[in-house]
Amino acid sequence: MKLAFVVNQVATEKADYTTIRLARKAAGRGHELAFISLGDFIYESSGRICARAVVPAAGDYEDDAGFLKYLQNDAPESRIVVEDYDIVMLRSDPADELVSRPWAPASSLLFAQLAAARGTIVLNDPSHLTDAVNKTYFQHFPEEVRPSTCITRHAEEVSEFLDEHGGKGVIKPLQGSGGQGVFLIDKKNRQNLNQIIESVIRDGYAIVQEYLPAAADGDLRIITMNGRPLKVDGTYASLRRSSTTEDHRSNISAGGKADLQQPDEAALRVAELCAPKLIDDGMYLAGLDVVGDRMIEVNVDTPGALNYMEDLSGVDFSGAILDDLERKVRLQRNYSGKLSNRHLAVV
Repeated sequence: MKLAFVVNQVATEKADYTTIRLARKAAGRGHELAFISLGDFIYESSGRICARAVVPAAGDYEDDAGFLKYLQNDAPESRIVVEDYDIVMLRSDPADELVSRPWAPASSLLFAQLAAARGTIVLNDPSHLTDAVNKTYFQHFPEEVRPSTCITRHAEEVSEFLDEHGGKGVIKPLQGSGGQGVFLIDKKNRQNLNQIIESVIRDGYAIVQEYLPAAADGDLRIITMNGRPLKVDGTYASLRRSSTTEDHRSNISAGGKADLQQPDEAALRVAELCAPKLIDDGMYLAGLDVVGDRMIEVNVDTPGALNYMEDLSGVDFSGAILDDLERKVRLQRNYSGKLSNRHLAVV
């Protein structure tokens, strides 16, 4: 299988990224890999979609850190034809480009759409990832699984929303990730609300959500594949993320703690209710962040934490994903008719 990963920049990848774990395991299976940075696509005059890419050699690598060091320092660069690859996995975070390269995420999705139109399987489906460039995408999921939400740039609207919900809520940038710019508002810091709003809306809209008391215990990250919770040998790809300080953020990238925990019936019901939307949009891999019986966020760009789940459980979740990718390639090669990219993304 020829497998390409589209990332923000190869130089900014980290050893604890799910992308690196998946790529290392794929290299160990002998698959041909390529890493494409957002700014390195090429549309030829002939109509081919090409790219400047880092092309790591197949083979076994000791660990994720060793593979990343090789990828960033010694792996050769090459000009590739993207359409020659069986699968392109889109693994870039638009929030990381918000200030310095706001053009990059949208441009790369357009190239990805062209590659998909020419027969390459592109995951997640790029035609619908354009709808998920910020957290407004979250509002398309069933109301039953969402906390009460307000999206605005006006301070008085935020204040009125908080008053309607007992004076407590969470405010964060509409476009953001990794717990960046997330504030818990309560009576302790209400006097600083205007300054907090100014900070959050500096680069766009703010999203304000009701505070869910169960959030005091953190949130549950559930990885879905083909629209449903990923489960291997009876174990779900799921963990609880909780804050280790007075900072309420439980994101691992923001210093949160990760503990293995299986989803309860309420969390599985949230995933069940979200499945039709994920399937309809061709969201092959997604990360659902669940608090109690509500989903507080859905990550369809770079769903992560898979490496932590594997290390804590000893279960080879990334191997199950690669098995499924190999199956998709076989399906595409053997099917006599034409399958749409969105269909292939979740079949």
